[in-house]
Amino acid sequence: MDTAFSASLDAGLSGATRVYHIVGDPIAQVKSPAGVTAAMRARGSDAIVIPAHVAPADLATYFAGATATRNVDGVIVTVPHKFAATEFCKSLTDEAAFLGAANMLKRNADGSWHGGTSDGVGMVAALRAAGCRPEGKRASLIGAGGAGSAIGFSLVEAGVASLAIRDFDAARTGALASRLAGLGHGAVTVSDDTDPQSYDIVVNASPAGMRPGDPLPLDVSTLAPTTFVGDVVTKPPLTPFIEAARARGCQTVTGTQMFERVCEAIVEFLLED
Repeated sequence: MDTAFSASLDAGLSGATRVYHIVGDPIAQVKSPAGVTAAMRARGSDAIVIPAHVAPADLATYFAGATATRNVDGVIVTVPHKFAATEFCKSLTDEAAFLGAANMLKRNADGSWHGGTSDGVGMVAALRAAGCRPEGKRASLIGAGGAGSAIGFSLVEAGVASLAIRDFDAARTGALASRLAGLGHGAVTVSDDTDPQSYDIVVNASPAGMRPGDPLPLDVSTLAPTTFVGDVVTKPPLTPFIEAARARGCQTVTGTQMFERVCEAIVEFLLED
């Protein structure tokens, strides 16, 4: 018997098992299915998380099928679908509505979808666990996509004194900076390529580091050794960016450390009444 199939039987997989998908393009890099499944089962839920490789052009077709599949209770969303996922939600948390992005959806009582976001709270929780206190710090965020938007929001809500955002998409970067500045909690700007030594916190929320040969998101040799460096990339577990930052003497938060906190938030969201 196939060992994976045997393990699923040992875990109690049956027709009564509730199904959750994690949807992305690509999807092979994600580590969420096993971790979230284990966390759900630890809370007594008969559930399983299954990866689903869905291209952007097929997202509406996917959601039509997921909505019609009555034992699919939730969807975890990864790149590049976090903004588009909100189009399929009847309701959103305040943060997801503000950002226009969602990375987790659960069914409302009427069968529609309710969306939320957990990337930001996950990164800030991981930074705090590593000894970083964001309050009053000068932060730099690389990436203004779904994860970056959520992390930017949570850093501002956590009380950073300033946040500079950099992304290849100038319009998206400017729009995010404007929305976050409107919260009135700190100075939020589009990065002007200020010397990285001026930052206390630097977070890479871009895909840089997922593929061999990717350039580093910034010149690590210019970082002060006192800088906290975070990265959202989970594969490889130690990205070249994190390795270079550690060699510089910086304290770091890896994508895996962030994901542990994101996983907690996802499970809480998906299983709460």
